[in-house]
Amino acid sequence: MPTAEQPVHDLVGIGFGPSNLALAIALRDRGTRTGERIDAVFLEKQPSFGWHRGMLLEGTTMQVSFLKDLVTMRDPTSEFSFLSYLKARDRMIDFINHKTMFPSRLEFHDYLEWAAAPFADQVEYGSEVVAVTPVTGEGQEAVECLDVVVRQADGELSTRRTRNLVLAVGLTPVLPDGIVSDERIWHSEELLDKLPTLTDPRRVLVVGAGQSAAEVTEHLHGRFPDAEVCAVFAKYGYTPADDSSFANRIFDPAAVDHYFGAPETVKERLLAYHTSTNYSVVDLDLIDELYRRHYQEKVRGRERLRILNASRLVDVAQDGEGVHATVEFLPTGERTVLEADVIVYATGYRPGDPLTLLGATGEHCERLPSGGLRIERDYRIVTSPNVRCGIYVQGAAEHTHGLTSTLLSNTAVRAGEIADAVASRLSRSGRGSYAFSR
Repeated sequence: MPTAEQPVHDLVGIGFGPSNLALAIALRDRGTRTGERIDAVFLEKQPSFGWHRGMLLEGTTMQVSFLKDLVTMRDPTSEFSFLSYLKARDRMIDFINHKTMFPSRLEFHDYLEWAAAPFADQVEYGSEVVAVTPVTGEGQEAVECLDVVVRQADGELSTRRTRNLVLAVGLTPVLPDGIVSDERIWHSEELLDKLPTLTDPRRVLVVGAGQSAAEVTEHLHGRFPDAEVCAVFAKYGYTPADDSSFANRIFDPAAVDHYFGAPETVKERLLAYHTSTNYSVVDLDLIDELYRRHYQEKVRGRERLRILNASRLVDVAQDGEGVHATVEFLPTGERTVLEADVIVYATGYRPGDPLTLLGATGEHCERLPSGGLRIERDYRIVTSPNVRCGIYVQGAAEHTHGLTSTLLSNTAVRAGEIADAVASRLSRSGRGSYAFSR
């Protein structure tokens, strides 16, 4: 546990996915440019770098341009750009000849791993944060630092003390109330991890109407040529994602400024207007491919791809043979029981709640009338006046900063803004660069 001699980091980042990886790069790029050194360490509960590994399906592509990588929107000259990655992998010309702005998801994940490798000495993998506690000086009320309590893979607890904290805890898979993941009930996040256990299925149900649901449906339909794949969703059909040029302006860095300063009623309208750019929508090419398969099977007289639209699951039961799923057709209320080997819920994610980790420290964080955290433009949580350390968030600020909060689109710019904000706070406090032992 902490002692008076415990080293104090300038910054501790919780999580090391794309957001905090972009922050680590921004800090390094800033140090190269200014000569300043900010002592940062990152804590990641996974044993190694990984980003949605369970959905790295063959043939799937990114839904954002490769130019919206970890750095280019902030600094096109950074050595950590996607183009620099292509050069390092000796694929620059091949990629150009491919004539696409959207790399495969597998390739982009390889880019992220490539970018993360140089930071191995700053990242503690296999380290799960279990608590964050405020630290006050003896006889003082001011919170000067935070202690981040970490459980290592062997169960041992240790502590990292910091002047600034950046929470990037990612997204949490969502299942319907009462549904628990097991060997026959999966979330799409687990797909590639659990698929090896599925042999010669007769029927698989996929629940959901978004991009992940459509990708899972296509993948299972192609992987198991003798199985029936049932797509279950409440809409009449998949909704195309709006990735048109003008609509994409909602992801521009300037749009964050506009959104942040807008009245609450305007924020609500903007989210409602542009929900079709991100939530429960599917790339049109994938919709067309699924429809093509569905139609051709009708022509052949054997329908393996069943689209159970305007429907919902109302009951799920299991026995030793499989899953019994009751599907209700919403317009008539008619119910059908389907026997399935597995149900895959592609029912999305929710941002991790920073207060879950902050614990007692969360009592110092201010809230908006709506109940959400009050967050400054530089992504710092507003805290009580006696808190002198900075607490920043990546990914939990949609209510204050708009749609890009949880997306890659603005990651590079956001990371640069946080890096500059932390450096400014350290400068104002008179704290320079600090050596530390680990």
